[in-house]
Amino acid sequence: MKKGLLTFVFALLVGAYSAIAQMADPVSWNFTHEKTGDNEYTLTFKATIEAGWHMYSMHTPAGGAMPTSFTFNEVGKGIELVGEMTETEPSKQFNDIFKVDEWYFENSCTFTQKVKVTDASVSTITGTVEYQACKESCVQLNKDFSFKISDGKTAEVAPADETAAASSETAKEDDSLWIFFWVAFAGGLAAVVMPCVFPMIPMTVSFFMHGDTNKAKAKAKALFFSLSIIAIYTALGLIIAIFLGPDFINWLSTNWIPNILFFIIFMIFAASFFGAFEIVLPSWLVNKSDKQADKGGFVGAFFMAFTLVLVSFSCTAPIVGTVLVEAARGSILRPIVGMLGFSIAVALPFGFFAFFPSKLNNLPKSGGWLNSVKVVLGFIEVALGFKFLMVADQTYHWGLLDREIYIAIWITIFTLQGLYLMGKIKFAHDSDLPYIGIPRLIFIIITFTFVVYLIPGMFGAPLKALAGYFPPQETIDFDINRIVRENAKAIMESGVQVGNKNAGTASKEPAKYSDFLHLPHGLDGYFDYEQALKVAQEQDKPLFIDFTGHGCVNCREMEQSVWSDPRVLEMLKNDYVVVALYVDDKTKLPKEEWYVSDYDGKKKKELGKKNADFQIKNFDSNAQPNYILLDSRHGNEKDLRPHVLAPARGHNLDKDAFVKFLQDGLKAYKERANK
Repeated sequence: MKKGLLTFVFALLVGAYSAIAQMADPVSWNFTHEKTGDNEYTLTFKATIEAGWHMYSMHTPAGGAMPTSFTFNEVGKGIELVGEMTETEPSKQFNDIFKVDEWYFENSCTFTQKVKVTDASVSTITGTVEYQACKESCVQLNKDFSFKISDGKTAEVAPADETAAASSETAKEDDSLWIFFWVAFAGGLAAVVMPCVFPMIPMTVSFFMHGDTNKAKAKAKALFFSLSIIAIYTALGLIIAIFLGPDFINWLSTNWIPNILFFIIFMIFAASFFGAFEIVLPSWLVNKSDKQADKGGFVGAFFMAFTLVLVSFSCTAPIVGTVLVEAARGSILRPIVGMLGFSIAVALPFGFFAFFPSKLNNLPKSGGWLNSVKVVLGFIEVALGFKFLMVADQTYHWGLLDREIYIAIWITIFTLQGLYLMGKIKFAHDSDLPYIGIPRLIFIIITFTFVVYLIPGMFGAPLKALAGYFPPQETIDFDINRIVRENAKAIMESGVQVGNKNAGTASKEPAKYSDFLHLPHGLDGYFDYEQALKVAQEQDKPLFIDFTGHGCVNCREMEQSVWSDPRVLEMLKNDYVVVALYVDDKTKLPKEEWYVSDYDGKKKKELGKKNADFQIKNFDSNAQPNYILLDSRHGNEKDLRPHVLAPARGHNLDKDAFVKFLQDGLKAYKERANK
């Protein structure tokens, strides 16, 4: 078994690497500039396109292929764009699939942009060009550019023979699959600090602490453990996408059964750290391992990795959701690369800690500082374990863990942790604490500072640093901000109505599901696409679609950190009709609304599954948050992509960029009205 699994892992790695190496960017770029006046320059972007490939004009109509676009980092920060960017004359052809004319280039094309330097300290103009190249299939690519303009001379272009040696490396750097790999890798690093992944690290250390005393064998098991994580994530992700579909990810992350199970598992982990018992492998697995001699240890390591993967899916689903959707749609190479990058990042810290467990063997298994560390981790396990219970509670609307109750639990847990660090609470295996050292004092201060930070959350404080880890703000009973806001609204409505232009229409027809679903910051909006579309058409406004979820940490973080910006709130209140579509809500639809999806052939009976199906079919995504600005005047057309007003946005805490996103959508909506 060991040899077979290792062969599979290395074959997977080699195969994916070979596929990546063979896939090069079919477009090569040459960037030059020339000084044309006082502090003015002409930037030239020349693209050479491989035979059989083509890329698209900046002005190819919406609804078809992705237009080429340029982003300049220094605009507004030292340079100004002079006039519009120009391009060589493109070819034109009608696309029967998208039903639009597409403007494209073959062989080569050139783009030029005049700029003016307004800040003498600016010596470099940088940015990114994004484009789509197509042959038998299409790839979306991007390329960073940089112009050194301090000397005012034309940029030198290295001769072909000088660049030939580096051509292979350049192709790899430009390869969209490599970019996708590193993006997925970064997502894996982010997943490590998720509440259902990070606490698994000490458990892994504990497992290997009690393993073989043979150092070489222990390290081999640690390596095998890390490779197993990579193999399981990559293989299991593809299996789920191909055979079960992306809806399974939502089930795993939001259904009450796995969430309650994960909650219980975390409580068991915490009890183990508190010294109640030691976690060991099931006896049947140990007996089976003993019968197969050396294979026993590796079987245990494999199943340890498998448990990690299953538990971590609850938190990592939003990150890998889009990758799995691509796999389900038949694109195999890209999901392999993405899941490979993601799993390698997840495996790195676990592999590191598992590779050196012998360093902990000399420390006492109970008592001393090691036991104190384990107990503190036990308190953290309890606090983070409640997140799974919260997700099930929010998804099924049980009403058990409202925000103030959840925060009260955390306040209690971390107060007890602080008292433990002070020596006021002792467990059975703790050593005597004759004095408090400086490191322990620092942790005591940090712990009680955190407790004090949590207390205002009981009365409605947003606690933005923890956005997404707590139940929504709307579930709190005594929210001072909401009380003040509602009183102010009542006063305004009793006189002249001002402010929210949506209020009048919203009061005529109550929003469906508004008895248990709410928007943040007192926003009026909807939770059903058809109803929101009807209202948007009546008010002649674009539609702001928020694909979200009860268990989506990043969604809550966006709402607390970005939506709270006064500029964002003002536009969402006055310029858009907002509809929040929860993809994980378990509310049963009326029987007459049940339908069979033409995407996966499954019957949709729940509100969340209906919304998830709507997102996948229309916008090719299963990740949350996902923000779509839609032209509400499209009628009842099935293909909504031609009516998207601006490129979709996901989790990005740049407030200025989000404001621009809303402004661009509103501008596009008005321009379409004038055509």
